[in-house]
Amino acid sequence: MSQELERVYTIPLGKVKISQSQHRAVRAINMIKEFARHHMKVETIKIDEELGHLIWSRGVRSPPRKVKVRMSKTDEGYVLVSLFTDDIESTVTPEKETKKVEDKGDITKEEAPAKEEAPAKDSK
Repeated sequence: MSQELERVYTIPLGKVKISQSQHRAVRAINMIKEFARHHMKVETIKIDEELGHLIWSRGVRSPPRKVKVRMSKTDEGYVLVSLFTDDIESTVTPEKETKKVEDKGDITKEEAPAKEEAPAKDSK
C-alpha cells in the first residue's frame, strides 16, 4: 500500500475562546489533533513546526480563529498536519490594453475648432 492520502481542510478554532485565556493555544493544538483524528481515522497525529509557530505566533491568549491545513496520511501509519500553501503557480493574466488618450493641452489653436460669434442684438 504505497499511496498517500492528502486532504485540505479549514479547521474552525472559535471554541478556543471558551477556555481560560492561559490555555487557549494549547487547546487549539488539541483541537487540531482531535479534528485530524476524526477526519483521517488515525490515532497518531504529528503537527508540523510551521503550524505550531502559527498557532503560538500571537501568544497563548489569542490563537487564530481558523486555520487552513493540509493533512497527509503516510505509509508509516501517522497523519502529518501541515500549514496549507498553494503549490500551483498562478498564471499571470495579461493586462487589458488601455487606450492612450492624448492630453487636451497638446491641441493647438489651429487644430481647435473656431467658435463663431453670434451677432450682437440691436437694442432699440
